[in-house]
Parts: sequence; structure tokens; C-alpha cells
Amino acid sequence: MAASSRKVFEVFVSKIPWTIASKEMREYFGQFGQVKKCLLPFDKETGFHRGFCWIGYTTEDGLNNALQKDPHILEGTRLQVQRNRKAFAGPRSNKDVELD
Repeated sequence: MAASSRKVFEVFVSKIPWTIASKEMREYFGQFGQVKKCLLPFDKETGFHRGFCWIGYTTEDGLNNALQKDPHILEGTRLQVQRNRKAFAGPRSNKDVELD
């Protein structure tokens, strides 16, 4: 069987300050490669994001470039960045995630 052509080039980012929006995440991580998607889940009750997101790159180079930089610091906070082990299945509903 042929290998799947849908490879996962995603990083999982946690410890994101509540003041950071999806746009800032996309811009910051865009310096490492072309960002295909930025998924930043929101809490329905508080209206704030949940402090983590997935950044998907179009190429493995973007992913590797992002993983090589350490530390990642936004607004004085050190972000935790790691390779995402499996594809993000998507939100349970449209209201959980801000999609770009």
C-alpha cells in the first residue's frame, strides 16, 4: 500500500497568554514557514481561548524550523512548543475554535 499523502506538519503550542489572538499566533509562527492553519480553541463559558493551539505548516521545513527555535516567547511568556503526534480531528462544534 502507498503511504498516505496527507502528512501532518503540526506543532502543538501551550502556555499561550490569554491576550494573544489567533492572528498573532499565525504571524509569529509564520516566520518559520507558511502556516496552513491555526486552531485556537475557545472556552464557551469564559469567552477566552483555552491557552493552547495547533499550528499546521504546509511543509516539513516549517515544522522543523519552529521546533529548532527555543525558547518561543510572546508577551514575556515562554510558550511550550512540541511536535503534534497525530492530526487534529477538528472542533466538536464551530463555536469551540477560531479558524483562520
